[in-house]
Amino acid sequence: MLLRDLLLANRSRADYLNPVVFFLLIATLFPLAVSIAPENLRAIGPGVFWVAAVLASVLSMEQLFRSDFDDGTLEQFAIAPQALSIVVLAKLLAHWLVTALPLILVSPLLVLFYQLPVSSVAVAMLTLAAGTPAITATGALGVALTVSVRRGGVLLSLLVLPLYVPVLIFGASAIDQAAHGLPIQGPLLFLSALSVLSISLMPWAIAAALRITLE
Repeated sequence: MLLRDLLLANRSRADYLNPVVFFLLIATLFPLAVSIAPENLRAIGPGVFWVAAVLASVLSMEQLFRSDFDDGTLEQFAIAPQALSIVVLAKLLAHWLVTALPLILVSPLLVLFYQLPVSSVAVAMLTLAAGTPAITATGALGVALTVSVRRGGVLLSLLVLPLYVPVLIFGASAIDQAAHGLPIQGPLLFLSALSVLSISLMPWAIAAALRITLE
């Protein structure tokens, strides 16, 4: 299942490049509307960085189960012998690899763009690696609840964006503390805990939501 989804993503690269482009556009255009003074960039940098990451992730979430739902493959997964939660977990991993991993790889550019210390580069990448699994798993639950709704992007955003607030707060806090030379263990541990909890529980909740949607 993981290999299948990666191959499908490779055939529609444009759909999965959009979040990266969106991420870069938000982060690069935002200072033009505020100020390009170095002290202002350093102050708003961590917040803008994580807001851009969250919005880019939401942009890519709607397609997670859409094609499988439209062609009936999702129904076959639901009646297959293997647990639907295992299928969901594989799809979450594939989605994280093709959407969140590119964001992690381009994140150093934005950290330097906002004139944050070079030491913040590793912290930004680490916070994204720790927080994006929670974003993917939580967003997938919203997708499972809205997959039968045509053009449900607005509804999906209303459902999942409030749930992203803790990840947003701790992610931005970790980068801000690193920029000021403060320890980052607290926010980083919270991010990791949220991701572990999400990956542990969400596949079963998503599988249940998909079964309800298919009924």
